[in-house]
Amino acid sequence: MTATDASFTPRHAWLPRWLTSEHPFPWLLPASALMIVFGIYPLAYAVWLTLERKHPVTRKLTFRPDYNWGKLIQDERVLNALFNTLIYTGVALVFQLVLGMLIALLLDSDRRGYALLRALMTLPLVIPPAVTAMMFLLMLNGSFGVISRGIIATGLLPVGFSILGDANTAMAGVLMAEIWQWTPFMVLIMLAGLRSLPKEPFEAAAIDGASSIQAFFKLTLPMMSKVIAIAVLIRGIDLFRTFDYVKVMTDSGPGTATETLTSYAGRIYFGNADFPYAS
Repeated sequence: MTATDASFTPRHAWLPRWLTSEHPFPWLLPASALMIVFGIYPLAYAVWLTLERKHPVTRKLTFRPDYNWGKLIQDERVLNALFNTLIYTGVALVFQLVLGMLIALLLDSDRRGYALLRALMTLPLVIPPAVTAMMFLLMLNGSFGVISRGIIATGLLPVGFSILGDANTAMAGVLMAEIWQWTPFMVLIMLAGLRSLPKEPFEAAAIDGASSIQAFFKLTLPMMSKVIAIAVLIRGIDLFRTFDYVKVMTDSGPGTATETLTSYAGRIYFGNADFPYAS
């Protein structure tokens, strides 16, 4: 070892070895701390609350592990809310995925003006969901709503019919707002995936005489499978915990026709102040 090597002192020699090594722990620590504080701890506390019972008169909490879970199993509104949530999630997810892919295919072009169209597609995403819900609440009004009057003009609905006021159509009305606002999210994800696909397979398919439909099902969809899976996962989680549209547009009504798990939990929490059961 030379004198120069012996006198060389690393800049961070005073730090512990695990902080200067290539071990990923130091870099994961900040994100892990945030996840524990804002994710794991609230979840663990909510689970703990489910094991307690709130006395209806004294409002005191007592440890009763079987009370809320037994009540949950016997509560028919929970099953109705779960069914509505699954229907809401499934229908919205299918429409958003199909429409998102179709619109993305149409906008996947470098022709003049298409960049502006792609930018305009993001506008619904910047509107707060509660504002979107109010917009559709007005447009679906049976007396003066633009959408309602348009459907009534076709003869599909009687004059003065309220889409959100009927138990058979209320869910469809709420879904209109959800699909309109979040389909652009799917468009952006699908566009990003389409732009990342290599051109060589499609050029080879065109030389072999494959049609656009054949290329889509044989090449585009298989290569986009991971992108689609991620988009479905993100939107599926978000749809399953939807609250804004239901609360603003129908308040879970008529009756319990549009009641979801989150809206029912909110009703129990804010209406009955029974936060152990709401958890």
